[in-house]
Amino acid sequence: MATSRRAERLGDLIREEVSKIVLQELKDPRIGFVTITRVKLSEDLRKAWIYWSVYGDERAKEESSRGLESAKGFIRKELGRRVRVKYLPEIAFAFDDSFEYSSRIEGILKELKDRGGDEEGA
Repeated sequence: MATSRRAERLGDLIREEVSKIVLQELKDPRIGFVTITRVKLSEDLRKAWIYWSVYGDERAKEESSRGLESAKGFIRKELGRRVRVKYLPEIAFAFDDSFEYSSRIEGILKELKDRGGDEEGA
């Protein structure tokens, strides 16, 4: 149980620091309005999956993905300076599509509600 609390705290710290690095330090024009949504750590705390989303279309997503991948070494180096742990986890970026998914569900529910309202009036 202590390990999961430690992983949660470390994940929160990594999310905060990576957010700051992306916002303040990265100068890559490919990286758009990226938000670091969450960090998932392996049980041994040696691997960190950093989930992100971006405001924009598919092209913005692809460009931001390329920019984050090319900046991975710089981001990890900066993390090493800011986060004091015995072993800094290897990092990997993964697109967080939960916002797109919830938006799709919301659209479907709205459409069903609108259809239901038309049928009741008929």
